[in-house]
Amino acid sequence: MARLIDSLRDDVRAQADRWPLWSSVCFGAGCAAYFMLKDEPETWPLAAAAFVLLCIWIVGRARGLPRWGTLLLLMLACFGGGLAVAKLRGEAVAAPIAPADMKPTQLEGWVMDVDSQGQNGARVVVAPVKVRGLAPDATPERLRVTVKGTPPPPGAAIRVFGILNPPPPPASPGAYDFGRNAYFQGMGGTLFALGPTRTADLAPPPWRGRMAMKINAVRYALAERIVARLGERTGGVAAAMTTGHETWIQSPDLDAMRDSGLAHILSISGLHMAVVGGFVFFAVRLLVAAWPWLALRVSGKKVAAIAGLIAVGTYLVISGAPPPAERAAVTASIAFLAVLADRQAVTMRALAAAAFVVLLLRPEAVVTPGFQMSFAATAALVALVEVWPRRIREFAAPWPIVAVQRFGSWLLAACAASLVAGMATGPFAMQHFNRTAVYGLIANLATAPLADFIMMPALALGAALEPLGLGAPFLWLAGKSVDVMLAIGHWAAGLPGAVQAIPSAPAAALPVAFLGILFMCLWRGGWRWLGLPFAAAVLIWPRPAPPDVWIGDGGANAAYRQGEQAVVMRPAVRQFASDLWSRRRGLEAVGRPGEGWTCKRSFCAPEGEEGVLALWWGKASPSEAQMDQMCRSAGVVSVRAVVAVLPSSCEGRLVLDGADHARGGSVELWRDEAGSWRALGAAEVRGRRPWSGAHS
Repeated sequence: MARLIDSLRDDVRAQADRWPLWSSVCFGAGCAAYFMLKDEPETWPLAAAAFVLLCIWIVGRARGLPRWGTLLLLMLACFGGGLAVAKLRGEAVAAPIAPADMKPTQLEGWVMDVDSQGQNGARVVVAPVKVRGLAPDATPERLRVTVKGTPPPPGAAIRVFGILNPPPPPASPGAYDFGRNAYFQGMGGTLFALGPTRTADLAPPPWRGRMAMKINAVRYALAERIVARLGERTGGVAAAMTTGHETWIQSPDLDAMRDSGLAHILSISGLHMAVVGGFVFFAVRLLVAAWPWLALRVSGKKVAAIAGLIAVGTYLVISGAPPPAERAAVTASIAFLAVLADRQAVTMRALAAAAFVVLLLRPEAVVTPGFQMSFAATAALVALVEVWPRRIREFAAPWPIVAVQRFGSWLLAACAASLVAGMATGPFAMQHFNRTAVYGLIANLATAPLADFIMMPALALGAALEPLGLGAPFLWLAGKSVDVMLAIGHWAAGLPGAVQAIPSAPAAALPVAFLGILFMCLWRGGWRWLGLPFAAAVLIWPRPAPPDVWIGDGGANAAYRQGEQAVVMRPAVRQFASDLWSRRRGLEAVGRPGEGWTCKRSFCAPEGEEGVLALWWGKASPSEAQMDQMCRSAGVVSVRAVVAVLPSSCEGRLVLDGADHARGGSVELWRDEAGSWRALGAAEVRGRRPWSGAHS
């Protein structure tokens, strides 16, 4: 026992310079706490509390409080600051949201950018100038528009007729909130075009809009040139990795990259920023060293750091500055600034500073999978660097021996890095995406040398030289590398059991896992392994029984559980939502059987009187006879329209109509042994927040 106590004391002493790192964790916890609230808080109490806590910390530090006391006050101040910053950010991005149940309308606006391909066609981001039926102060600032045919380029003034909807709510209670994400992106809704896109005559937008469209037009033109050089399949992947445009990526390739654990290479993130910034850094440093006159007069390391900063900033602009790229750019910039300040670039302090800056600018990032996975992986890799044994330098050795030793060291380090990063990101992939790539480690090890040393540098050089007409050889080399990467992805995805489905754990499991991972990374000493069972919370947390019935938002689709399967009433309607729900609950989605059902144009009901679910998806209200038929056949009756009067046969049945769907959103139902139903609606989990449409 005494030895354990002594070991703990030694570990605590070893944290002398580590305690301040937890201030960023507390700031992030404050940001997360804001998004966990069910009701929108007032601004002034949060701001006042944060200010008072900050003042108390400053006074306590000035009065010479013990270090543990000042650290505790610092943590409280950071937590309060995170709450206040998240609230202020929510108010700063507030913008009109498209109303629900609008009739088809006409939109006139400017195409800001070309978005990724959707299930129903090409998508563009439009800044509306006029929407028929909406007042100017009720018109969203931006809309995501699904168009027919070839998407118009950035900077085009368009007119399109279509169906306008608000951003989609969660597909099921507790699922990812797409509406919240759209709210902080300034995306006020979606429009599905019913006709062709036409040219409009509009007044010029403000200068910021014009500047954004010009930059996006250059990006899109570069993406088109890359696709023209390499072909749609190879060029589409290369364009996505360079400019962020995923328009040309084919679905089979995207599925293969996901199933093989290589999908992170397609989206611009920390890997791309690290490779581009690192390549420029080492290339410039080598050039300075090769010029003796310059090497004697300037610091090659600092000149290279400045070049790396410029490269990262340029790449951020070319990529369209998506949130993952912004986070990676901040992290890389802090590393280069550390080099300029003669500090170590890769440290936990630098990572904590990067996390603090990112959350200060975009506190909403804390609830996104990208932020959680990128910072968990980076923290794990930095912790690995801290404990990795230093290579012993030999005074002299034959070059073949040195080459073999260095290759072995690189291979061991690459395996360790891939394993550690995969374990750190695993809980988030399980919870958010309900899947894990079994052969992801193998696929990443096979792809890493190609991506790091050939593909990404060649893409960077090709993209930089393509406007001058000199990018062809580098793009050709990058294209061959992309083909090899796709081949590896398809091979790994085709192996038996390549993907394992994992149902989502209760919501509390993920924060516990995150804290466990952070404790293992930040704590110095043997006691860090106490965080391991907490880090594995998502994996080992008991799963509750799956719901017996799921009804999608608006009542247009539904499913019921049959053993380990989710029987979907309308498999081809809003398939994404039904697939997402079934994956979260660990069920296999299957279509409704053809026999044993009475189905008409607007409804489906089981034959007999022992069915689980009857669904009316028509917008018009059912007749009394139709309601009677559905109530006699099933224990749960879902009606998309509003029902004024229920027949006597509906007594003892659970009937949900349009009014219920409007209030509760998507809903999950559990049946107890007594035959009663317990319901959980998405609106109940979501709360009354600005992005939910329920906050006034």
